[in-house]
Amino acid sequence: MRKATRIVSASFGILAGISGLEHGYFEALQGNTKPASVMFASWGPPCVPEKIWHGCEPAMSLLPSFLFSGILTIILALIIIIWSLGFIGQKNGGLVLLLLSIAFLLVGGGFFPPLIGIVGGAAGMNINKPIARNRVNGPVRSAARVWPWPLVIFIVWSIGQFPVGYFFNDFLKSIMGLSLLLILSMLSLSVYTAYAHDAAMEAKGV
Repeated sequence: MRKATRIVSASFGILAGISGLEHGYFEALQGNTKPASVMFASWGPPCVPEKIWHGCEPAMSLLPSFLFSGILTIILALIIIIWSLGFIGQKNGGLVLLLLSIAFLLVGGGFFPPLIGIVGGAAGMNINKPIARNRVNGPVRSAARVWPWPLVIFIVWSIGQFPVGYFFNDFLKSIMGLSLLLILSMLSLSVYTAYAHDAAMEAKGV
């Protein structure tokens, strides 16, 4: 089993679920009312998307009310967390996380949390696949040395944005492009360095 890949996949799933709980909670607070369109802000009034760094947590849903979207989002978020904690290493564990994350997107889980879950699910589909020893080259060994720091940076900044944004909203708004670039970079590097670490360990026979 690819241990580092499993850690990445499980971590992404857990983070996706926790982030989605927030979306579901604020959607449910808006009550049994119909969104104006398929896309909407998870945080209702008095939150103003143009004034806050996270844009009042945009989301989409195919369901007819904020309440239904919120309840189903919370249920799916809990399932994703439980699955990631206990079942991601099973056969088709990654595929299940990927499918759950797609459903998460369609019922109100936001955009960023489902993306994390989809990447985690895609990575998880390789947890039990063997690694060809001839693929352990120089770049792979170099990437293996970086593990697990991209994952640490990704988790810390994904969570750390909220206290930073609470105290320095205008500053965080001004660097959102850089913040998004950092998050997407660490998202992909987390997966690659985990693969590299697993490949290096396999080459050593560990």
